[in-house]
Amino acid sequence: MIRILDYGVNNLNSVAKAVAALGFQAEISDRVGGAERLIIPGVGAFGHAMKALAPVADEIREFAAAGKPVLGICLGQQLLMQGSDELGSHRGLGLVNGWVKYLPSDRGLKVPHIGWTPVRFRPDDPLSAGLEKSDCVYFVHSLYCDCESPADVTATADYGVTFCAALRHKNVWGTQFHPEKSGRVGLTILKNFLQWN
Repeated sequence: MIRILDYGVNNLNSVAKAVAALGFQAEISDRVGGAERLIIPGVGAFGHAMKALAPVADEIREFAAAGKPVLGICLGQQLLMQGSDELGSHRGLGLVNGWVKYLPSDRGLKVPHIGWTPVRFRPDDPLSAGLEKSDCVYFVHSLYCDCESPADVTATADYGVTFCAALRHKNVWGTQFHPEKSGRVGLTILKNFLQWN
């Protein structure tokens, strides 16, 4: 069972529709138990989201430790990290070593970063199967994941700084962009995750 985690602060319906469009069945739930694959969407502030996740945070960690696939989307990716600087200092799920930092606001670019942006995947990353080098995805964010290990960064994009657009640590994946809002490219990426084993 594919579980889309409902913790009250996320973008559930568009993710569910994207999964259904790919021919997969998914369940929206506020629990982790019984899932074989977990998607953590996210829109909102890090600290508030971690409070909302508190009832299932240990379940998520146990799920990931069991080797089952996890995908965090946008804020969902950021929650995978050790913590964030957003509106203070907050601890995250700690599934990926690194910290969430603000995009620079002194580079002549508006923050938040909103819109279609080219993304560069590592060619060996399973999420990149079927993609072209010129492909773009849709971002809406003011912060990004600064991974401790470069090996965890599977895709990068540029917006005042070269930042982590996607990550992978073993069976834990994340995208800073919204695959469910990124048309054909996003559906390809999402399908690659859903089929990975």
